[in-house]
Amino acid sequence: MQFGHFDDEAREYVIETPATPLPWINYLGNEDFFSLISNTGGGYSFYKDAKLRRITRYRYNGVPGDNGARNYYLSLMSGSGEDATPVATWSPTFLPVKTPLDSYECRHGIGYTTFHTDYQGIESTLTAFVPLHTAAEINHLSVRNNTGEAVTVDVTGCVEWCLWNAVDDASNFQRNLSTGEVEVEQTGTNTIVYHKTEFKERRNHYAFFSVNEPTVGFDTSRDEFLGQFNGWDSPQAIAEGRMRDSVAHGWYPIAAERVRLTLQPGEERMLVFMLGYIEVPDEQKWEDPNDPAKVGIINKQPAHELFARFNTSEKVLKALDELSASWDELLGRFQVSTGDGKLDRMVNIWNQYQCMVTFNLSRSTSYYESGMGRGMGFRDSNQDLLGFVHMIPGRARSRILDIAATQLPDGSAWHQYQPLTKKGNADIGGGFNDDPLWLVAGVFAYLNETGDDSILREPTQFDNQEGSEQPLLEHLRRSVHFTMTHRGPHGLPLIGRADWNDCLNLNCFSSTPGENFQTVENNDTGIAESVFIAGMFVLYGEQYAQILERFGEACGMAAADVQAEAAAVRAAIGEVREATLTAGWDGAWFRRAYDANGNPVGTNEDSEGKIYIEPQGMCVMAGIGTDDGKAAQALRSTKDLLTCRWGTAILAPAYSTYRIELGEISSYPRGYKENGGIFCHNNPWISIANAIIGNDDEAFNVYTRTCPAYVEQYSEVHRTEPYVYCQMVAGPEAPTPGEGKNSWLTGTAAWTFVDVSQHLLGVQPTFDGLRIEPHLPAQFTELHIEREWRGVRYVIDATRTGEASLAVDGKLVSGTTVPIAAPGTEEVHVSLNF
Repeated sequence: MQFGHFDDEAREYVIETPATPLPWINYLGNEDFFSLISNTGGGYSFYKDAKLRRITRYRYNGVPGDNGARNYYLSLMSGSGEDATPVATWSPTFLPVKTPLDSYECRHGIGYTTFHTDYQGIESTLTAFVPLHTAAEINHLSVRNNTGEAVTVDVTGCVEWCLWNAVDDASNFQRNLSTGEVEVEQTGTNTIVYHKTEFKERRNHYAFFSVNEPTVGFDTSRDEFLGQFNGWDSPQAIAEGRMRDSVAHGWYPIAAERVRLTLQPGEERMLVFMLGYIEVPDEQKWEDPNDPAKVGIINKQPAHELFARFNTSEKVLKALDELSASWDELLGRFQVSTGDGKLDRMVNIWNQYQCMVTFNLSRSTSYYESGMGRGMGFRDSNQDLLGFVHMIPGRARSRILDIAATQLPDGSAWHQYQPLTKKGNADIGGGFNDDPLWLVAGVFAYLNETGDDSILREPTQFDNQEGSEQPLLEHLRRSVHFTMTHRGPHGLPLIGRADWNDCLNLNCFSSTPGENFQTVENNDTGIAESVFIAGMFVLYGEQYAQILERFGEACGMAAADVQAEAAAVRAAIGEVREATLTAGWDGAWFRRAYDANGNPVGTNEDSEGKIYIEPQGMCVMAGIGTDDGKAAQALRSTKDLLTCRWGTAILAPAYSTYRIELGEISSYPRGYKENGGIFCHNNPWISIANAIIGNDDEAFNVYTRTCPAYVEQYSEVHRTEPYVYCQMVAGPEAPTPGEGKNSWLTGTAAWTFVDVSQHLLGVQPTFDGLRIEPHLPAQFTELHIEREWRGVRYVIDATRTGEASLAVDGKLVSGTTVPIAAPGTEEVHVSLNF
């Protein structure tokens, strides 16, 4: 069953009913101001940090499950003036009113969402977006009268303010119920409600909600607007058709503004609602800091200027066009035509779009991540770079330096950092021993994409401490040497608190109910080892060695030092590779780990958890076992033991009891999350691994099993959005196999784009040029790919002939790598036979 359809030409997913299995959402904003918006208008907005700068309130685990950022009410009125009363009320987004609409359509586009609805002859179109370089969300609402007679329609827009710190807002009621402050400014052309809570003290920021037409009333007190016993679906002010003009003093501040439209037959009116955020320097906080009478009155000039940029439909539509043009440029940097519409739409539109969102927000804020507990992940953000770096390399460079500055002096890392402060998140801590190596992966991808080795010389702090600056190359050295110097009894890397699988807690031994596995004391015994990190070290240690050899001398290293360092790293790689092939091999697959008692995890000797997905992907990606049949055998075992129609499970069989020596992984019910669920994030590793050893059919099959466009027809089972990846799908041992959870913010986006762009389609940036080696099934006979790389557009036409050849601008080139274009080149034409 499907609940909508793709409109590829418009780059939209068209949702045809508000009754989707879960709220299907979109993200607005690309820089500092972000909003989530669902197909019924729910969500929330924030500036930079969803914990510390939350602007609108959202209630997780609320009933109904979708609520939040924007509440709109259209009321068909009878009578006139103060005697006007509503005869029908509905929402142009269906919620919150829930009136059954005569027609409904929600179009989630690239950076915007549009609702088209109709009720009793009143047609409405609501478009929400965040303009480029703007700390505001625009809601552009058009209302058309198709009834054949004159009507009066009252339009009310409302937001509920969150008191900035989302954790405090949801817990510190003894303070918050007294601190909420607003200010209302009415003119003959518009009304602006200012959210100035705590502005008179330590804050230098406020928010506002405005509309570009005169209002017939407002409310800023939620109690006054809703009335007693009412919810957002039935506010008393809406039912009575009369606002209270209330001004909140503490309690629950909101911003509700009502506009009355008189529409002749066929007439259409347009309104612009804006939710804005303003920061002002401390010395400019007040309207006039030199006038004692005006100290305490907020400086509204920046808000006036921001609102004036978008206070007409013409200005709004121009900004929407600019947003669309920006996405044309970003998405245009990698475009394909393969003959498979599902593959094309994912590569050309939705996968890259999701990569942008995950780059912006890591795992911090969604309908599943509250934005209150997690910041930007060290591991997560480095992986997100892999799928994003081709879009805006400059932003990727800045992000790498931000991440590296949180690294600890011994080469380990804080697991997360807050996007507002950019400092390590002490609430979560560190000790996840895979984290350091991901920095190498991110930097290597950046260097391949840009060739910009200046980043390696950039002075970068450790743990954000002034005076600790070292070149980024030194950060990479410490990352690699941390793994080299933290190995266990079998010569495999120590796992620490956990590795990529946060729930494999081999040193925690938690027996206290409710204890957080991620923060409980890490009783590192120096015994628990990770085969997965071993694969990482072989792969990313070699990348570090290549960085040294290519750029070490340019970074001021002596040639002898470069040679010695690279040799030492490769010697360690050889030792870890050998340990993986011996202690890490179980006979038909790679083991997962050794626990703190020295017992193997992921072994046929166990009745449960015999095989895990992660080392089968990572070890083969590192080239371990590709020359002796072990890699091929591991992937056969993966297919036979872990794979079903919905994808490849993280482990099998799932654990039926809690195992204290394994930790959180065994706490989940069988088939869910880390205990036998299908983690979409590491399915691309299996696809890449199959491509590496030449199993092209299975590489593509792995890709399609979790790809949203290929499972759209099962939306009633999958439940999550059919246009973006989710983190997890319930596995074959679950009671609800195929059910998706935790959509949008997942490393699946970046890794899948790496898989499909660099391995299946086979266009891989390297230090020396673009390597082109497709790994697609036989039905793909003609490929057209356009890839912008280092300022040059490469136009690639690949034809399956069975005979390999490569021509660049009509000249045959040996091998499979297109050399770097000469300076000044704008376009290169490549012809590949494969």
